[in-house]
Amino acid sequence: MDMIAIDLDGTLLNSTNEISKNNIQAIQRAQSKGVEVVIATGRAAFDVRNLFSGLDLHTWVIAANGATIHRPDGKLFSSTPMEKDDVSEILGWLEKEGFYYEAIDDEAILTPQNGRELMNIELDRIQSANPKTDLTRLEKAAEKQFSQSGFLHVDSYKEIVDKHRNVYNILAFSFEEEKLQKGWERFEDHPDLTLVSSANHNFELEHRLASKGNAVRQLTNQLNRSIERTAVIGDSFNDLSMMNIAGYSAAMGNAKDEVKEACCYLTKTNDEDGVAHAIDHFLTL
Repeated sequence: MDMIAIDLDGTLLNSTNEISKNNIQAIQRAQSKGVEVVIATGRAAFDVRNLFSGLDLHTWVIAANGATIHRPDGKLFSSTPMEKDDVSEILGWLEKEGFYYEAIDDEAILTPQNGRELMNIELDRIQSANPKTDLTRLEKAAEKQFSQSGFLHVDSYKEIVDKHRNVYNILAFSFEEEKLQKGWERFEDHPDLTLVSSANHNFELEHRLASKGNAVRQLTNQLNRSIERTAVIGDSFNDLSMMNIAGYSAAMGNAKDEVKEACCYLTKTNDEDGVAHAIDHFLTL
């Protein structure tokens, strides 16, 4: 195997947002055999570095769903920022519709000052409609969003646009299915954007040329590795672009059904060291 690209949330990270010792050791085994290991995530690169702090993990990082690629030493290798007019259009619409959002730039995750309030309003509406609803799972999803590092709060999206920041990824989050569907329909035919989803309550937007798949292909070319001898491991829809181009792919046991159908190997869940099992499987091929 030449390269293994690994998703983060729902894949390398378990349900408590940690990387298990078995997964770390499996990555190190692959690297010791000359395999290039790459992390491919929708998160910001600086958030990945924070997660890896204190761990003996040194890999290339594809972040912001393929819009940035960083070297193992943390230096930026390439980036594909969104067009300024698209950023303004998207954030203006999301703010008008009352979405919680996150915009990733080079230094921070830019998000509304009233982000928690926006989520709590939706949770209150859900419970008002059905007082017996157990909100535990939804509250856990909200806390997972807030567990990231590097937040910078803004009063208005115009602060982001006016400062001419390079925005690589915009995530919109809502607990309301109709609201998410409205957002999906608003942007799905936009000619300048890539639209994906990485979890049950979000959709994400990047430049039309940015995707995990494009970034994986770019890295195989840069490192003189074979895409046919590249394996990818993931669990969600934003992983499909790299699964569709790689020679080998593994779906986590907790993956979406559509992702499982797209893969050639089904591994264990993210709470059962599924990444380690998949890596050991690929190392035998």
